Amino acid sequence: MKQIDFEHGTVTSNILNAALPMLVAQIFNLLYNVVDRIYIARIPDVGTTALGAVGLCFPVIVIITAFSNLFGTGGAPLFSIARGKGDREEASQIMNTSFTMLCCCAVMLMLFGLIFARPILRIFGASNEALPYAYPYMMIYLLGTVASMIATGMNPFINSQGYSTVGMLSVALGAVTNLILDPIFIFVFGFGIKGAAIATILSQFLSAAFVVNFLHNKAEYRVKLLKFRELADSLTLLKNIVSLGTAGFIMQLTNSLVTICCNNVLAVTGGDLYVSVMTIVSSVRQIIETPLHSLTEGSSPILSFNYGARKPKRVKKAILVMTLLVLAYSAIAWGAILLVPEFLIGIFSSDPVLQADAVPALKLYFAAFIFMDLQYIGQIIFKSLNKKNQAIFFSLLRKVFIVVPLTYFLPYGLHMGTNGVFIAEPVSNVVGGSLCFITMLVTILPELKRMEESNH
Repeated sequence: MKQIDFEHGTVTSNILNAALPMLVAQIFNLLYNVVDRIYIARIPDVGTTALGAVGLCFPVIVIITAFSNLFGTGGAPLFSIARGKGDREEASQIMNTSFTMLCCCAVMLMLFGLIFARPILRIFGASNEALPYAYPYMMIYLLGTVASMIATGMNPFINSQGYSTVGMLSVALGAVTNLILDPIFIFVFGFGIKGAAIATILSQFLSAAFVVNFLHNKAEYRVKLLKFRELADSLTLLKNIVSLGTAGFIMQLTNSLVTICCNNVLAVTGGDLYVSVMTIVSSVRQIIETPLHSLTEGSSPILSFNYGARKPKRVKKAILVMTLLVLAYSAIAWGAILLVPEFLIGIFSSDPVLQADAVPALKLYFAAFIFMDLQYIGQIIFKSLNKKNQAIFFSLLRKVFIVVPLTYFLPYGLHMGTNGVFIAEPVSNVVGGSLCFITMLVTILPELKRMEESNH
């Protein structure tokens, strides 16, 4: 199995070799979520209502992903740094600790969600009309929590070992299965919104089985569940994993918090129609952000490995290459959003009333999209170099301290109505993104310079 050598070869080729398969994987992963919405929106008579109902389940899906990142993207950079140092024992222990905690957490989340699904959906803003569609979807989706978290949380450990093509295949397998099963369960079997959830969890189980089989039988580092005594001996590592993973966890969790706040405000100021508008805007955002996530996450193992190997020149080169790639892509994506928003919205719904409200909302939401690059770049560098405090702070700053207050203040305090909800995002991008990037420049670059001087 072809393995990328992060220590040798050009930094640009290493990043592209890691990022491009990850991009394909992320596109397939996006299909998991997007295909459901495309089919659901086209269920006869109830498509728009059902689409809004699935949007109410987004926070639950995001929370599950957040806990996957807590142990997955928290452990993977530490795993790569240990590999760069040549410490195989510590690297193995980090991966196995992450896997064990991931599985335990998944079981607890699933049980909690199944017990409290109905009140949770009410808190998320489900109306009496939306609840009959949201509740069965959420209950079925929760049954796949363990598989979903394993497939998502352990994939970074495949990529961190240089097996980016395998990481891509693990996601592609589930996504293609979902593409095939979705129309069968929704339309052929007539299960409607329940069919979309069934197709999704079956696909997740297939991806999880592939990931576990590869990491247990074929990878350079073999995964296993730790016994209680072994886990007790790994408490220091666990603390480090959770500390670093908290940044990604907060970012995902605050995304969920923002979605809840937006849905609640929009339900009051615009009704269920605007909850569906936000569902479409969030779906477009997922499409646009997928390459950004791939470019930055694909760069992470290269950053972490060479940082652990004390090769600051390669770290700086990786930062530069990643930044240029991210900015080039974003310029193109931003142009598409501003010039052809109707096409992007039409992917998810052909309802003319929905489209008429969604186009101006989409333009407002993405008004300062390019500034989000600065947040992505700064965050991934902090995380990859094990800068826990900075990563956590800037995860909180943009969403919790800027977006959430503005989501309420602009619509109610300044009487901007639904427009205020969508304007909160670009304001946060400008302020939060700029501060994150500037802090990264003034803290990381001097450290790399000192490391370079100490190597001579």
